[in-house]
Amino acid sequence: MEIQTSARYHRQVLLPEVGLKGQKRLGAASVLIVGAGGLGTPAATYLAAAGVGRLGLIDFDRVDETNLHRQVLYTPEDVGEAKVDAIAQRLTAQNPGVVIDRHASRLDDSNALDLVGAYDLVLDGTDTFATRYLVNDASVLTGTPNVFASISRFDGQASVFGAPGGPCYRCLFPAPPPAGLVPNCAEGGVLGVLPGLLGTIQATETLKLLLGIGNPLVGRLLLVDALGMAFRELRVDPDPACPVCGDHPTLTHLTPTQPMASVPETTVRDLKTRIDAGDRPFILDVREADEYEGANIGGALIPLGELPDRIDEIREHQNEDVVVHCRSGGRSAKAVEYLRANGFPNAVNLKGGIHAWSDEVDPSLPKV
Repeated sequence: MEIQTSARYHRQVLLPEVGLKGQKRLGAASVLIVGAGGLGTPAATYLAAAGVGRLGLIDFDRVDETNLHRQVLYTPEDVGEAKVDAIAQRLTAQNPGVVIDRHASRLDDSNALDLVGAYDLVLDGTDTFATRYLVNDASVLTGTPNVFASISRFDGQASVFGAPGGPCYRCLFPAPPPAGLVPNCAEGGVLGVLPGLLGTIQATETLKLLLGIGNPLVGRLLLVDALGMAFRELRVDPDPACPVCGDHPTLTHLTPTQPMASVPETTVRDLKTRIDAGDRPFILDVREADEYEGANIGGALIPLGELPDRIDEIREHQNEDVVVHCRSGGRSAKAVEYLRANGFPNAVNLKGGIHAWSDEVDPSLPKV
């Protein structure tokens, strides 16, 4: 990227820690942003505005209306469009001098090393543990520092992993938690401004690393409490026994990420056909009460987190066909696993949940 001596970067170049030399370093730098969502969009916005020469964007998802309250780079007109296309258009309009690489695909074990290794830094804006560990392992194996953040409800975390002499994500969290233990934003909710705050912190750390200035979050985990507006730090040391970055690593290549075990499913069209024919199965909604009040298709409400304690409430239906649904199918799949393991052999997941019902059966039903 050619640095122009225009007013665009003047305020930044005035900083002695940056100067024209630093601005040229930014223009020659490249960053891969994994996830064009709540974290990735604010981070990408500031990195493009700062003049980072090449940004890679990888995301397989499309813009959904529920993204708009926190992924503020998108507009209602973008709903349904591939995220990498929508964000690339905004960033190019903001700074035409930045090269945008679009990767409209899922990061997996077959492409992670090539993608991560092709950039100076990787910025982790993902919201699943499988991808988080994949980014970390590819970061360590390719020697590409990983600027990390995560968010949930009103809290966030940020750090820099895989930097020389510093720890990696596995040093802090050696293995992912059991499936369903930690809800993602779609399940647990998130305050809309929180990803903007953490994504901006990621952009700040990225610029510091590229410029070689300041004290990056290497060996430090920043904890953000938005409700209390409190910031605190935890020290994170490299783990000599870490399987990927330790003294004797055992994880020397990427392994396929393990998706959640599949469960029996039915479609919204099949369920609607059965209901219209008078053959109504028992319907169980495992969303939260406020989601149910916003939109529902009937049936019993037992939030996923309460299911183990309230399963006796639906024992009379255990030999019936039980259709379990949630917002989009994730929580209900976990519920089906639990039910089938506890005496409900005919429990099935409603594929796509409320979202699919709204798309294919009743467009007037809000997607909540």
